[in-house]
Amino acid sequence: MPSLPRTDREIELLLSTPTPGATKAVASLPGDFMVLGVGGKMGTTTAVMLRRALDAAGRKDATVTGISRFSRTEARSELEELGVRTLSCDLADAAQVAALPAATNVLFLAGQKFGTDSAPGLTWIQNTVVPMFVAQRFRDSRTVIFSTGCVYPFVPVTGPGANEREPVTFLGEYASTCVGRERVFTYFSQQFGTPQLIYRLNYSVELRYGVLVDLALKVQQGAPVDLTMGWLNCIWQGDACARAIQCLAHTASPPRILNITGPEKLRIRTLAEEFGRRLGRAPHLTGTEAPDTWLADASESIRLFGPPEMAVTDMMDLITGYLQEGGRMLGKPTHFETRSGKF
Repeated sequence: MPSLPRTDREIELLLSTPTPGATKAVASLPGDFMVLGVGGKMGTTTAVMLRRALDAAGRKDATVTGISRFSRTEARSELEELGVRTLSCDLADAAQVAALPAATNVLFLAGQKFGTDSAPGLTWIQNTVVPMFVAQRFRDSRTVIFSTGCVYPFVPVTGPGANEREPVTFLGEYASTCVGRERVFTYFSQQFGTPQLIYRLNYSVELRYGVLVDLALKVQQGAPVDLTMGWLNCIWQGDACARAIQCLAHTASPPRILNITGPEKLRIRTLAEEFGRRLGRAPHLTGTEAPDTWLADASESIRLFGPPEMAVTDMMDLITGYLQEGGRMLGKPTHFETRSGKF
């Protein structure tokens, strides 16, 4: 397990440490790289990991460009300091997107989840109209499109989870717009022959954000832990970003679909009790476990990339240590316990 990082910079350097798989992937992928939505929580890690992986592979001439509106100006300077070129662009503006430079390899991480229920119109713009502009501009680019396991229906907790052949569902505005995003990219992939991969992620975790952080905070604060959802999947953010980079080598037209998460089904009750043991206080458990939940079967991505490098127990130890030292949180609960699809 890595040593405990204490500052945001140390956390970012830990998260963006390239895995051997990411370094090997960029060594064989010609051309430059672009991350759309670089200002988000995973966009920064992905862009910095790309830069570090390219350097490790001896490809210092290849560029990594991060695209965002950059509402936080310091985020732009931090990326530049770490070797990522930046361009400011409102992806909802067709003219601005059309003016973006070409890139051989594109990772699309833009989108909206939180606030969906209160601003559904904006969510539909960000999650379906923006993809149209991007798919048209980057019709010749190898593209990985971030999506979510929330496009699947609830599946029995006794099974392996939904695999990539499971028909999608439309549970709430967020899931519906995410299905829309996938459909838009798929349409243009078929129109232009664009090689794409739809990357369905279940619960990325780091020290300041994620389902494990939510659970640990509830236990630490004595807040109720709702057991109704019952079970979940998750994956360390560094592993999730490394897999996104590796996915660039597995694009196809029509798009390939790949579930990205850890190999384990994790019981929420057990996770809360384990955090209770680490934090020295009993969790306040409420609710009754449902017979079905959101679970993804990631066996295909594990076959391609191997198991994640960060174990769940190590994630829990790092999160516990960070909490006990009073580390700064991002203040963005995942609402993983929500079964209505409203975020």
